[in-house]
Amino acid sequence: MSNSNNNPADPFKKALAEATRAMAADSELSVSYSVDPPGLSNDTARLPQISRRMTRQEVLLARGTADAYALRTRFHDEKIHNRYMPTGNEAKEIYEVMATARCEAVGARAMPGTAGNIEAKLEAEALALGYDKASSFKDVPMPTALSYYLRQIATGREMPKSVKNALDQWETTIEERSGATFENIGDKIVDQIEFSRFARQLIDDLGYGDQLGDDPDQPDPEDDQNDAENDAEDTSEPDDDTGDTSEEPEDTQEDNDDTQQSTDKQQSELSMDENEENSESQEAESPENEPPLQPHTPPVSAADPNYKVFVNKFDEEVMAEDLASSNELERLRAYLDQQLEPLKGAVSRLANKLQRRLQAQQNRSWSFDMEEGLLDAGRLARIISNPTTPLSFKVEKDTDFRDTVVTILLDNSGSMRGRPISIAAICADVLARTLERCQVKCEILGFTTRTWKGGQSREEWLQNGRPEGPGRLNDLRHIIYKDADAPWRRSRPNLGLMMKEGLLKENIDGEALEWAHKRMIARPEARRILMVISDGAPVDDSTLSVNSAAYLEKHLRDVIAMIEKRRAVELTAIGIGHDVTRYYERAVTITDAEQLAGAITEQLAGLFDNDPRLIKRQGR
Repeated sequence: MSNSNNNPADPFKKALAEATRAMAADSELSVSYSVDPPGLSNDTARLPQISRRMTRQEVLLARGTADAYALRTRFHDEKIHNRYMPTGNEAKEIYEVMATARCEAVGARAMPGTAGNIEAKLEAEALALGYDKASSFKDVPMPTALSYYLRQIATGREMPKSVKNALDQWETTIEERSGATFENIGDKIVDQIEFSRFARQLIDDLGYGDQLGDDPDQPDPEDDQNDAENDAEDTSEPDDDTGDTSEEPEDTQEDNDDTQQSTDKQQSELSMDENEENSESQEAESPENEPPLQPHTPPVSAADPNYKVFVNKFDEEVMAEDLASSNELERLRAYLDQQLEPLKGAVSRLANKLQRRLQAQQNRSWSFDMEEGLLDAGRLARIISNPTTPLSFKVEKDTDFRDTVVTILLDNSGSMRGRPISIAAICADVLARTLERCQVKCEILGFTTRTWKGGQSREEWLQNGRPEGPGRLNDLRHIIYKDADAPWRRSRPNLGLMMKEGLLKENIDGEALEWAHKRMIARPEARRILMVISDGAPVDDSTLSVNSAAYLEKHLRDVIAMIEKRRAVELTAIGIGHDVTRYYERAVTITDAEQLAGAITEQLAGLFDNDPRLIKRQGR
């Protein structure tokens, strides 16, 4: 049988899988290669696919991912990890990325070859997320920057360029808030228990101490009671050498602990030496005569690395006021108000209903029987009968309900023209006002394309000989009608832009949703809610004419799956005359555009009603 059809990458894949098992010290670890996003579960490591060409970038990325998963498997104890796990979402996110960074730093200190592989992986991920262009702390999530900072100071290695740029946006803040906590970090990363305590202290330094939950090192009261009973039994037994024997167990235990730690350290160093040999043998398997490493083009989408864009230099992210003059915006806003005059009463009533529900949730949490505060009317009889009675006051509890941001992402496609876009605009306007009164920040975004039928992207594609499978083939236009930090009164005229003739064109929902999600992740608020309002599936004639019919729809599903899996943003959607429940887990479909105001209000109110922090605080 001929071997001409064998994949030339198979020997390298086999060698990499064996090296990964050896480094992880787990002969049962299953290693696979897939176009799906890499991942590590119980006994399976899924690595990036390596093509027949075996490009240098593919090899480096596969090695880095394999080394990272192997080190996590070897140096991570899930029981210890879960024991010190915080309870709050933001604290958990910091804790998780720091645990991963710890394992990689421990390996990197002993195996420079492994360190280089992992840094290549970090660089590829940073480029994919656009960290090379980051110019503000808003462009980089804080947990990610913390993990970079830990790797840098624990290993003493300079981070790759894109990673370093991301770290620069947060480094000063990290050092100001927790520089002292990072002292002697090189010693702390060796012991996972010690490192877990360090991570919890770091979370407290960063202002998330209320999300830590109970201290796992705090002794259980029941255990204390049992210990006390055992001590009582021990003291009842006669013992002539009480002083000597009382110290002996403690000293013996300390000696045993020291011996055990020394043995563990020697075994760890020995294991690292063995794995460094494996790493060197792994490098020997790499393809020879490869050209020098070329600049890596990062994936366009973090949700789907196979999603392509032919060219993005014609895309634009623009403020609404830059698309029309101030006089034109005022005129369009007046036209919008005139068109929706009959609906204002109904929409305003719904807004007042939402405001009452939000404010009721904000004010219903109190601490009673306090020494000082507001006089508790329920304790008046007790005060009259005995004026010296303490604990007759109440204090409103601090609430984190206000620490929320809501983004409304509006479909600005041509099919929304007329009454649907008018109602969407006025509802977004009223919601922004209502949320601002409740001290909840609100952002309003829109998405469409710059032109019909592909624009400059398609022209460049034609000039390049119409290559097959170009991916997205149109010029995007992402519009910021209201920034989350901008007051409503300043952004009010911007919503009139939706009434401008010729603005609404085609809709590429997946990239717009990923754009809005990225903006929200950069926000400092503890809770983030993203509401999408659309009247159909993504449609762009230029793109769909040269790709598969489900190209844009598949990408939208991938982005939604990524957002819902990460759970950093709560996602909800409203479909106008189109069933969006087949895309979104939490969604509602309306058949009449006039139902939009009520649907938006009910969906948003329902999200706040289901806030797990509120449920816990109210004892429900």
